[in-house]
Amino acid sequence: MSPLSLTNTPGWSLCSALCIVIVLLPEAKANNLNTTTQPNGGGTQCGEYTNQVMEDGKCRLVATLPQLDEQKCPDMFRCTDEVSYWLHENEERKQQIVVLKETISELQEELRNHRHRIRVLELQSEERNHLNISLEQRFHELELHYGEATTLLHLQGTLILDLQNQLHNLTLLVDNVKRSPGCLVNMVRPNPLMSAQQALHSEYQHVRNCPIDCASIHYNGVRRSGLYTVVPALSGIPVQVYCDMDTDGGGWTVIQRRVDGSLSFDRSWRDYRDGFGDLHSEFWLGNNHIHDLSTQGDYSLRVDLEDWSNRHKHAIYQSFSVEDEEHQYRLHVSGFSGTAQDSFSWYHDKQGFSTPDSGNICAEISHGGWWYNQCFYANLNGVYYRGGVYTPKGRGPLGPDGIVWYSWKDSDYYSLRKVSMMIRPRSFRTRTSP
Repeated sequence: MSPLSLTNTPGWSLCSALCIVIVLLPEAKANNLNTTTQPNGGGTQCGEYTNQVMEDGKCRLVATLPQLDEQKCPDMFRCTDEVSYWLHENEERKQQIVVLKETISELQEELRNHRHRIRVLELQSEERNHLNISLEQRFHELELHYGEATTLLHLQGTLILDLQNQLHNLTLLVDNVKRSPGCLVNMVRPNPLMSAQQALHSEYQHVRNCPIDCASIHYNGVRRSGLYTVVPALSGIPVQVYCDMDTDGGGWTVIQRRVDGSLSFDRSWRDYRDGFGDLHSEFWLGNNHIHDLSTQGDYSLRVDLEDWSNRHKHAIYQSFSVEDEEHQYRLHVSGFSGTAQDSFSWYHDKQGFSTPDSGNICAEISHGGWWYNQCFYANLNGVYYRGGVYTPKGRGPLGPDGIVWYSWKDSDYYSLRKVSMMIRPRSFRTRTSP
């Protein structure tokens, strides 16, 4: 069997511009021409066909025809139908490939669109997560604000309730005042610590129900520290005083205070007798008033002390009174307790009052009025030395003259920064407002 090559003729309509090579071989096989082999189209005499695209773009068809028993070569033209069939199949597959390529392209485009949508969803999810975190933080902040607001609301409710109670107490107090006449007295001798305007209006008639001290004012429902007018029971003479309503339950009538050295206590007998200074700052209430207040009942004395290191101590004396001017305002003090060691009662009890102009050498040396012995272990009316420590070479070369509480540093040459003396009835007990 020899191969047979066919080329298209103008009259052959089977495949125009097609070159066909037919090879007749026993048990024919396709040449290794890098071609695509198609299965038998259904004829038993037409063998197998292969096609190959040439460099010039033409299609080369190779047919392997089987050997026939009675002929050298099979009738090639009987196989043209099958050739036509294979050409048609080839064209359909080409169309299918084109369609598949288009489908693949569409699927790829759709895949890109899906990926884009997935990315958009991921970004949206990240934004939602961030938003959720922000919302959680905001919610936590709102919870904190709510807690603070609740606390403030509770505090405000407490304050409102307290104000309502105070209003109720004031209403009762006003009712009591309406039911009883006021406290008006004949001011025989105005207090030098009172203002000039108050001293001008001295013609008042004594009635009743006047507070005799700051404890009486406290019992009447007043709880604010400040200036008040009291009328000691024995003298009937009004005196303006400073009431401490805060320290240890309140009710204290302050008789002496040193805070900043703005006032000189190097004063005469008359000044110490009548009183001097500013009730809001440094002052001495006056020995006459101290006598009138301390002898109208059983009174206690409290002494508060502060040094230049801001350390605070106090001394309390269960019994305190001062005699009148005829007896040199002799001191009676006893019953010590407190956080400071006693430098006052054990040495100064039963001593008369002296001032620099009274002829007492200790008063002259100390430059202040006090209940001197020989001379003192406590002197709260001495010279104000800033910084505390002072020496005999200062203003008082003859001896110590500062604001001294000897046991504070076991020294006469350490001057305290702040001191105060105040009295109230020994039987005083804190009472609730009416």
